[in-house]
Formats: sequence, C-alpha cells, structure tokens
Amino acid sequence: MTTSTISPLRQRMIEDMNGRKLSVATQKGHIRSCRRFAAFLGRSPDTATVDDVRRFQVHLAESAMSICTRNRTMTGLKFLFRVSLRRLDLANEIYHLREPQKLPKVMSQDEAKRLLVMARNLKTRVLLSLAYGCGMRAGEVVRLKAGDIDSAQGIIRIVQGKGRKDRHVMLSKELLGLLRQWWRARPSRHDAGVSPQQRWLFPGRDAGRHATTRQFSRLFHETVAAAGITKHLTPHSLRHSFATHLLERGTDIRYIQALLGHDKLDTTARYTRVATGTIAAIASPLDLLSKPGGKRKKAKSSG
Repeated sequence: MTTSTISPLRQRMIEDMNGRKLSVATQKGHIRSCRRFAAFLGRSPDTATVDDVRRFQVHLAESAMSICTRNRTMTGLKFLFRVSLRRLDLANEIYHLREPQKLPKVMSQDEAKRLLVMARNLKTRVLLSLAYGCGMRAGEVVRLKAGDIDSAQGIIRIVQGKGRKDRHVMLSKELLGLLRQWWRARPSRHDAGVSPQQRWLFPGRDAGRHATTRQFSRLFHETVAAAGITKHLTPHSLRHSFATHLLERGTDIRYIQALLGHDKLDTTARYTRVATGTIAAIASPLDLLSKPGGKRKKAKSSG
C-alpha cells in the first residue's frame, strides 16, 4: 500500500508511531486494532464518542476473543486516542482486564536432549542449540551476525533485542564448535560485498535478508514431532526451558535475569514455579512427620 492510498488519520498515526520508534509488529497490531474499531463503528474512528468506546468494549467482552487479544486491541486504540487524536476523554474510557497467570511450557532435560539429537540437519541443530543453550528468542537467533560471536570472551552479543536492549549470553565450547561447522557449511551466495563481521549467520533466500522466525518455528515443530514429544510447545519453550534448567542447577536467579534481559526480577521469578526438579526435591511436611524428631515438641508451661 502506498502513502497516497492511506487515509490522513492512518498516515498521522503511522507518523506518530514512527516518531516513537515503535516496532513494525507493534505498529501492525495498532493499525489492526483501529481497523477493527472502524469496522464496528461503520465510520472513521475520529468521529467516535465516549459511548462508542463503551459499546465496543462490551462487544469485545461478548465475543470469543481472548483477554490477551482484547487488551492488545484496546492498547492500539488508546494510542490512537491519546497520541494521534489528542482525545483524552476517549482514552480514559479504556480499561484493561487482568490476564490469567499461566505457567510457561517447559521441556525436561531429557526432552531437550532428544530434541537436539533429532534435528534433521546441522542448521536446525544450531538454531535450536542457540535458543536452548543461550535462552535467546527466535527473532534474536535468526538476526545473529558473525560479528556477534565473541569466541575470545566466550560470549554472544545480542544486539537490540526486545525492548531495544543489548545483552550478553554465554557461548559454550560445544556451541562454538557447532557454529564453526555451520559457518563453513552455510549458504554464501549473498556474501559478496558484505564484510565478514556483518554477514548473517542464517541468511535468507533474498540478498540482505536473514532467515525468518516462521522458518525457525517450522523447523522447531518438525523436530518436536520427530523427537516424539507430545507436549504443546512453541519455540519460546526453548527459552523457558533454558531458564528453568539453570534454576534447577542452582544458578543465581539474578544471573538468569541478566541472561534473559528481564527488567524486573518478578518476571524471572515465575520460573521458580515450574522448576520441577527443585520442587520435587523439597521435603514434604508429611514425610517429616515419619522421621525421628519430626514431631513437634510441646511447649513448656511457664506457670
């Protein structure tokens, strides 16, 4: 779609989002939210009233839409009202629902091992090893460049990850060996004119493009099926498993927080609820009752 076919309101909103450097995915989500609201109204959102916003939220509540999707929809609308239209009266009518707290899906260490063993080729194994072995998101893995690998210091630099933050993660000797094998085998047809440090580790089909997260997801799900893992997993489960397995081995939670790039420790602390190895090792009060000295002693009378 060219700029000439975009309505003035949408163009203004796009400029506002670009000015605030919102990601492409966030911008698409906000535009989609406004389109949904416009379809509900049957007219341009800049003509909306307070009652229109109230009715739209009732409409979403009565639909089969998840709470998470509803909240994202209203976040996009709030940006339109608060920033692009300067309609604080409408923005103030928007409310968000508390989302249900769900435990992340995690693999056991045996399942993680089977997954990597069943990778059908070197590329798939390296992709999955980076996500599980470093706690990287799928988008961070496919955007890696050769210059991000620092073998001298034993780290990988993740440049401008989620939240536009740089961070470092560990580079194990086994992973370094895999990366060196892959560097020799990776497609190099688009390397001409690109300095070695700026070359994508996982080049895409077109020049100047890296592999996509969709391709990563497809390879992940194919490998999960080949490994006979029946849990409902996503590529992000590799990151969850990385954090949980580190926690089970006694790694300080603040180190895990830094490796994952979390701003708040509370976000990292949720993995304590799925660290099954740690949970299983906790002695139950029921077991303590049967041990010598497990019974509670009577308090001595003070009188």
